[in-house]
Amino acid sequence: MKLVTAFFLLALIVIVSGNAMAQSGGQNPFPARDSAVRQLDSVRDAKLLRVNPPAKGSQTNIQTTTKRDTSPGKSSGLSDIVKSTSDDSSYVDNDNKISYLYGKAKVKYQDFELSADYIRVDEKNHLIFARGSIDPRSHRYVGRPISKSGTEKPVASDSLLFDYKTKKGKVWNPASEQEGNFISGGLAKRLNEEEVAYRNVLFSTCSLPMPDTHFGVVITKGIGQKNRIISGPAYLEIAGVPLPLGVPFGFFPKPNSRASGILLPTFGEDARLGFYLRNFGYYIALNDYVDLTTQGSLYSKGAYEISTSARYLKRYKYGGNLNLAYGSHNYGLAGDPAVKDFNITWSHSQDPNANPGTTFSASVNAGTRSYYQNNPAQNNYNLQSLTQNNLRSSIAYGKTWANSPFNLQVSLGHSQDLSAGTVTLELPTLNFSMTTLSPFDSKNRVGEQKWYQKITVGYGLQATNKLTNVPEAELFKGNTLSKRLQNGFQHTIPIAFNANILKYFQFNTGANYIERWYFQTTRRRYERGSVAGQATSVLDTIPGFARAGEYQLNAGVATKIYGTFNVNAGRLKQIRHVTTPQISFSYRPDFGAPSYGYYRTAVSQASVPYPYTAQRYSIFEQSVYGGPSAGKQAGIGFSLDNTIEAKVKAKSTDTSGADKKVPILQGLSFSTFYNFAQDSLRLQNFSISGHTAILNQKVNINFSGILDPYVNLVRDSISNGAIQQTVTRINRYNWQNGKFPILTNFNFSASGSLNPSTFNPKPKVVGNSINSMTPNQAQQLAVLNSDPGAYIDFNVPWNLSLNYSFNYTNNITRTNSSNTIMLSGDVSITKKWKVQYNSTYDLKAGRLSDATSFAIYRDLHCWDLSIQWLPFGFYKSYNVTLKVKASILQDLKLSKRSDYTSNSTFY
Repeated sequence: MKLVTAFFLLALIVIVSGNAMAQSGGQNPFPARDSAVRQLDSVRDAKLLRVNPPAKGSQTNIQTTTKRDTSPGKSSGLSDIVKSTSDDSSYVDNDNKISYLYGKAKVKYQDFELSADYIRVDEKNHLIFARGSIDPRSHRYVGRPISKSGTEKPVASDSLLFDYKTKKGKVWNPASEQEGNFISGGLAKRLNEEEVAYRNVLFSTCSLPMPDTHFGVVITKGIGQKNRIISGPAYLEIAGVPLPLGVPFGFFPKPNSRASGILLPTFGEDARLGFYLRNFGYYIALNDYVDLTTQGSLYSKGAYEISTSARYLKRYKYGGNLNLAYGSHNYGLAGDPAVKDFNITWSHSQDPNANPGTTFSASVNAGTRSYYQNNPAQNNYNLQSLTQNNLRSSIAYGKTWANSPFNLQVSLGHSQDLSAGTVTLELPTLNFSMTTLSPFDSKNRVGEQKWYQKITVGYGLQATNKLTNVPEAELFKGNTLSKRLQNGFQHTIPIAFNANILKYFQFNTGANYIERWYFQTTRRRYERGSVAGQATSVLDTIPGFARAGEYQLNAGVATKIYGTFNVNAGRLKQIRHVTTPQISFSYRPDFGAPSYGYYRTAVSQASVPYPYTAQRYSIFEQSVYGGPSAGKQAGIGFSLDNTIEAKVKAKSTDTSGADKKVPILQGLSFSTFYNFAQDSLRLQNFSISGHTAILNQKVNINFSGILDPYVNLVRDSISNGAIQQTVTRINRYNWQNGKFPILTNFNFSASGSLNPSTFNPKPKVVGNSINSMTPNQAQQLAVLNSDPGAYIDFNVPWNLSLNYSFNYTNNITRTNSSNTIMLSGDVSITKKWKVQYNSTYDLKAGRLSDATSFAIYRDLHCWDLSIQWLPFGFYKSYNVTLKVKASILQDLKLSKRSDYTSNSTFY
């Protein structure tokens, strides 16, 4: 049944669209390669292969150009000059007005051009005959005729006969292409400007001409016209073997634009849903800018799926696609209620030049939490879609005013946690900002800036309406918006001043003010009768306008210190170390003080023998932008950044001779802060971070860590028959006890993409590579160009992407660590075989992840063979697909699948 379906798909689609060369009288070809041409038979094509040698006394020359006077009024009746050239030799029979051209011959008459190894021009009968020849060394048929008329594509053939006066002709074994379909073999005869007759031609999606085309439809007789094709008997042929599948005749319309039509389904069986009829539907071409595809799937156990996809495109303006999907499935017992899911995706992009200063974009992916799990076939069983935990959406509009520092960004946002089943919405978020400017500086200033002219001021406004972590079941309830919607405004005004002092120091100071506006605040309280130790506070939302302002002052000074070390060891000449120390001061008042009113205390009632319970909280703790921080800060910060690079001599193969700088350590930073305003524990943790790159900057390395300088005391206690450990930091440094600060957190990661060029980068070619070739290289290139099919590339490229991650945490009582490496890439076994892999290996547990997958691809020229394999885990499965490359025949494929739902029988 699939073979019959494949034939009718090819017969109805390939013949219709592939016959488009009838619009131009059969002159829409593609240039065929010499390595894939059909050699002429020495008996059947004896006349074509016969080459008459030049007669005695005839003209013989090299690079000859012959121009005949064929102006109107002469006996030839031609209206233009026939121009002809040849590389080998030419012979002119003046009595019969016949020219013979040998070796890369070319003929041009008006808008008709022809090139071939042999051309015969009969001016008396207005005929041009062309053919190739057999190469005595390779025994290949080379120099095939290539003809071109007007703006049409070139036509390749074994031989042709053309009347350049009537512009009629015959083409033997033509090879042409139109919209992804190809015609080859047989005979094509141009009847007039509108019609082409065909005999025994093969239509297929394979670009190789006869006899290498191994799949197609043979039309024994046919007439191609501009808007229709009339076909006689046609049959299916595979690898040169005709099959007993054919049609006696056909009449096919050939519209010049897209046409609506039925989409044929696929058949199969699902392990849990039964037999299916999948992806049947209808395609509607609404107009030149919009089309619509509606598809559905039915399963024998009652499940069904419906999807609609719309694409739109207005060139140089915008484009995008919108997809709506709905599914009803019952994966449980018979009679259980079906699970209904939906999903919407929308992608929209705008041409940057369509409306300068204005942008609009959309990327939407939203739906029910179980959609991807219950509808795996809708996404072709994509492992990434099946295992994703979050969905995100964004619709954004931006506006920038010319000659103005202001810009506006308005966006709608969506974030969905599939594992928790919660949704967060931003309806909408507004960002209005002003780039920093110097209010005291003049545009017409002459000379250097004065100190006050270096002061800069900026402004930013953020506003949002937000629903946070709303359960899916409550999202569309009437009171969700009124009770759970949070909103607020945040104004930010930064003021800064920068200057160089004492020539080597950079001084900066500034202030930052943040003002927040809300329309609701929160209050905490304890229920009457609450018992201390068991009381839980109750959170109330209080409507009404409230504001919160905070500010921070800062100042700092930095410099750079350079150190150079001469080495002269091998190619290594020098090592340079650059360190950047910075000292800063910052001040922020205690906004938790009662005078500000931002913080309050909830107190429970006391009852004998239980004491009261108290909790200090911020009235803005549930607000979208939060509130000012509690605690006074007045202290000094210190940071030290380091970079190390080496200077190496140029390689002997480097013609520039310039030294090369190689980064050893691109950054190594240390930082801490000492707060004088605190009564104890004034020194904050030490932070360490660094990054670099190796292997020609292909592998990036990052690391960071946190060191605790204070002593931590661990005390044991017994609660409910179990030992509980508590940790208390005391105001004493570890080095006072002769110990190093405690490493509480460390992260190390390495990621990169490797391939052969990583280890052997190709030097840049200077000048013209052809002119710089040696005689031996030029000779090898000439042999290669004369016979490309004899050359085989044994190079086996590969790609490897890796991501290594190590994490360590220490909370004094216990430590935790993770050690994983993620590998992905591909290996080209040959030019036609490619193997892809993707896996994560847990070095600590010593096992591969369940998401390990392999894929094997085989390029069959006009077909593709792909094998996807998940060897173990819950999604263990395999999928084998053989399909046609041509986009118009995407439904022509054979598949064998073992779904992850039936992995109990997987083997």
